[in-house]
Amino acid sequence: MTVKVGDRVPEGTLTEFVETETAGCALGPNDFKVSDLVKGKKILMFAVPGAFTPTCSAKHVPSFLENFDAIKAKGVDEIWCVAVNDAFVMGAWGRDQGAGGKVRMLADGAAAWTQAMGLTLDLTARNMGVRSQRYAALFDDGVISALAIEEPGAFEVSSGQAMLKHL
Repeated sequence: MTVKVGDRVPEGTLTEFVETETAGCALGPNDFKVSDLVKGKKILMFAVPGAFTPTCSAKHVPSFLENFDAIKAKGVDEIWCVAVNDAFVMGAWGRDQGAGGKVRMLADGAAAWTQAMGLTLDLTARNMGVRSQRYAALFDDGVISALAIEEPGAFEVSSGQAMLKHL
């Protein structure tokens, strides 16, 4: 069942490739509990079918980078990009996109959190396995306050600019 506005963000773990070691975060892949990440924060997240894919790389990530200042000005604490890829791929894609310090590139390697969200996309016929649908959501202290799910093949409602109207 797909999550809806008013639902709590499902429990789960996402992994981030950390570029610089800090207290509590080792260099390389680090696992984070979603419930800890969203607590007391306003998070604007978007999910994509895959890192380095055409629409995701040419349009989706850039739309959030281009609108970063406007999004932050609306009180958003963090912007996340989530994909069913591993943390190494997400880290490399973040470097390629220039997302450092703006968009957290979070991996859902086995699609477990994406399944809990009810937003999987079966691309097995295209040799890509189970992935995420393209969508964006706003989380306010762990509650989903906006959710914009794209129709298959579309990129209209989940861009950075489109999500500004929900802030």
